Amino acid sequence: EFVAKLKEGYDLVQGSRFIPGGHAINTPKTRYAAVRLIHAPIISAAAHQWFTDTTNAYRAYSREYLTHPDVQPLRDVFMGYELLAYLSIRATQLGLRACEVPVTRAYPASGKTPTKISGFKGNSNLLQVLFAAATGKYNP
Repeated sequence: EFVAKLKEGYDLVQGSRFIPGGHAINTPKTRYAAVRLIHAPIISAAAHQWFTDTTNAYRAYSREYLTHPDVQPLRDVFMGYELLAYLSIRATQLGLRACEVPVTRAYPASGKTPTKISGFKGNSNLLQVLFAAATGKYNP
């Protein structure tokens, strides 16, 4: 479905667990709340388009988007999660087309939740990245 949307002319295709056809299986409650109540609304406000699952890394980008002179994704400022937040916002700011497609993300039913972001420091860093992207800090 990602490739089909690119062929239809979309420049950013974002996977979402939270649209019809998508599935969020065993998503931890705190993660669900953070995505739905903090991350997605901030990204959406900056992008001027509603996105439902902005932490989801299932994505596709058009060549036009990645090579646009006002994007420049191959810069040293993108060392962690900065690029995901930035690319979620920048496409629609530049008048490019973005959409969501349904995906499934399943967490284990029991045991430790697999994550690269945890604790106060990890979540604090993610919030800093989010606000930097939303305020245009990563724009070339």
